[in-house]
Amino acid sequence: MANTQALATPNTGPVVAARRIESLDVLRGVALLGVLLLNILGFGLASVGYYNPLAGMGDHKEINYAIWGIVNLFFEGSMRGLFSLLFGAGVVMFTTGIGSKSGLEKGAKLHYRRTFFLLLFGMFDAYVLLWTGDILMVYAMAGALLYPLRHVRPRNLIIISAAILLFSTVLFTVSGTVMGDARDAASIVEENPNGNHSQLLLDEAALWDESKNTFEYNETAVNEELEIRRGSYGEVASYTAKNVNEKLLFFTPVFMLWDAMGMMILGMAMYRLGILSAARSSSFYARMMVGGFTIGLAVNGFELLRAVQTDYDPIVITGYFQSTYQLGRIGMAAGWLGAVMLLCQSQAWSHLRARLAAVGRTALSNYLLHSVICLVLFTGVGFGLVGVLERWALYAIVIGIWSLQLFLSPWWLNRFAFGPAEWLWRTLTYGTAQRWKIH
Repeated sequence: MANTQALATPNTGPVVAARRIESLDVLRGVALLGVLLLNILGFGLASVGYYNPLAGMGDHKEINYAIWGIVNLFFEGSMRGLFSLLFGAGVVMFTTGIGSKSGLEKGAKLHYRRTFFLLLFGMFDAYVLLWTGDILMVYAMAGALLYPLRHVRPRNLIIISAAILLFSTVLFTVSGTVMGDARDAASIVEENPNGNHSQLLLDEAALWDESKNTFEYNETAVNEELEIRRGSYGEVASYTAKNVNEKLLFFTPVFMLWDAMGMMILGMAMYRLGILSAARSSSFYARMMVGGFTIGLAVNGFELLRAVQTDYDPIVITGYFQSTYQLGRIGMAAGWLGAVMLLCQSQAWSHLRARLAAVGRTALSNYLLHSVICLVLFTGVGFGLVGVLERWALYAIVIGIWSLQLFLSPWWLNRFAFGPAEWLWRTLTYGTAQRWKIH
């Protein structure tokens, strides 16, 4: 890797720019590998398994409960948060660079072309590679809205980000209350089905009945889903399209879009302040790491304790119903960010940093590769292993995919200027074929 040694070089001259780019790549590599810790649940288990530990339980209950707890404590939401921060930073880097070189009108055109083609990549990931949890479409939608903020001062960006994340927190709190009331209504109707119930109560009960299988473990519903996902490509594609369409109509605009935009705008501010580029002092990142992990672990630990105390109540274990969810994931994301920036400023683990940076430089290709591998492993298109493996066994697959990408990414970049998806994205954005081979 050309810039690897710059990671360990003091803040002097042009080396800083090289190191700053490298630090973004390392952080992106960590985030890309980290999101697979959560996405593997959507690939390898019934959909309820993302929230509910009863999915993928099997015979090794203690291990599987422990893994569920560890992943939720340290990684759920925080890895996606890092990805969103970096996407926001990328918007600033792309729009300010293009705007200064090509003029405002052309810069805007290129930005919207870039986000449009990212949307197409997301649609390919969802509808062709059959990944119901695709995030690229959400990022494209959010990215299209960020262009007017590219020159806003960091302080104002932070205020806007805080307002959006606070609004998201209100949505989560209201959603949790609504779903709790809906469950209570369903219980009342179930206990007295012939009673003279109000229309409001009946509507609330219907809401719970329609959505409960998303969060509550129901073996019959799980088996029906798994049978479909082990079917032919056409059967899985039909199931996936239905789920993706439903998410785009409700879950994305109500939950995910605000979730992504809040962190992206914060990432724009952090990039402008030099926080994402390893340009601040080591003591700054140490305080960020300690403070972030302290807040994040305290909040996530509180949520985890409530989950255990309520015997994994489906409303309690669902982050999108918790008023503390954003605080916990922002804290953990800040902790991981501080830790990675300290790593980038140190001389430790240079080979690992170089490999992580290569994964980060080819993040789009590697993200799509996750979908390709898991399409073959888990759906009926390939081995049909969805719902077959216990939760702990899925993480053996994660380690295998990590190892492959940590090896393959630097090997590829030693021969080619971009990852294959990155090359195509740039070519489509600029409307001309980009340089492909290094030599």
